Amino acid sequence: MAGPTPDERPHPTGRRDEHGVRKEPDHGPEPTRRATVSALVEDEPGVLARAAGLFRRRQFNIESLTVGPTTVEGHSRITLVVEETEAGIEQAKKQLAKLTPVIAVGELSGDAVAAELVLLKVRGEEPDKVHAITSMYDGQTLDAGPRTITVQITGDENTIDDAIDAFDQFGIIEIARTGQTALERGDSPTTPGEEPGHSAGETDDDEFTNYDD
Repeated sequence: MAGPTPDERPHPTGRRDEHGVRKEPDHGPEPTRRATVSALVEDEPGVLARAAGLFRRRQFNIESLTVGPTTVEGHSRITLVVEETEAGIEQAKKQLAKLTPVIAVGELSGDAVAAELVLLKVRGEEPDKVHAITSMYDGQTLDAGPRTITVQITGDENTIDDAIDAFDQFGIIEIARTGQTALERGDSPTTPGEEPGHSAGETDDDEFTNYDD
């Protein structure tokens, strides 16, 4: 019974290494995606340095990292934006959760409310035009002199990027950008298990959303 011709037979696609072991074909780098991760942490000295050191040692691609207080006394929120493979993002969350001061870690959804702030110091030769651009982006003029003007712009990443491009025509002398901070929309907790703290004037009898239900 005639078998398949040599051209019809299956051929391995991988190459062999120097030891003669066949390797799988290289399909190129694994695709990456952008993720915003929120972590609740206890206020302890050096917690931010430990988190930053963790990502530096693991060589994660961190685009921004911010920290600030929450509604619960003694707790802070770390918000970081990473550009990694799917496996890298999961590893970043797991490694962050292992730090002793970290209470909970979660990834925000794509429609989360996100914003950042930028301070721009530009040349002051055309103050009327600078103020016009500032108003267009609902910004504030923080300092104005004969040589320089410093403005503040807040908004999402695209708004900040567009504003920087618009101010570039005047000559940007200095820039300071906070990085992204974010909260989930509606009643969804930003970090798993997170519950709102009591604000001034509220009592224990007041109703709160229980995110653990």
